[in-house]
Amino acid sequence: MRDFAAIDFETANGSRSSVCSVGVVVVHGGEVADRFYSLIRPYPNYYSFFTTRVHGLTRADTDAAPLFPEVWAKVAPLVAGLPLVAHNRPFDEGCLRAVFEAYRMPYPGYRFYCTLRASRYRLRLPNHQLHTVAAACGYDLDNHHHALADAEACAAIALRLL
Repeated sequence: MRDFAAIDFETANGSRSSVCSVGVVVVHGGEVADRFYSLIRPYPNYYSFFTTRVHGLTRADTDAAPLFPEVWAKVAPLVAGLPLVAHNRPFDEGCLRAVFEAYRMPYPGYRFYCTLRASRYRLRLPNHQLHTVAAACGYDLDNHHHALADAEACAAIALRLL
């Protein structure tokens, strides 16, 4: 696969619709062509202790952030016609579907691929967490759980495994 968009969401709480940041890396012809990152005011707008501990974001970080429909209006043209790739596709695709539903937006039927599944099939590793798989593919993931850093790692894995 040489043309795709790697995507990663972070959530504010246990609700899949509570996306609080998104990272997108657009790949054309096997080369990174564009990157996008935004904070998002989550829906519902509260943070759990666990999620904040994972990614470090709090309500103070996103209270002034745009709502998902405004952010997606910027993302949609970047990913138009491209398959989406995520590490643990069920999570990120589930977030995207849930937030589209929460805002009563028609879901465009994006086609998703999963680097987690590909890594389990193609690599013998002690685990298949994003940072482990990225390292096995020669990518140094410095800022794990930052949506853009995770999308960049996912893109590097996809270029190697898909």
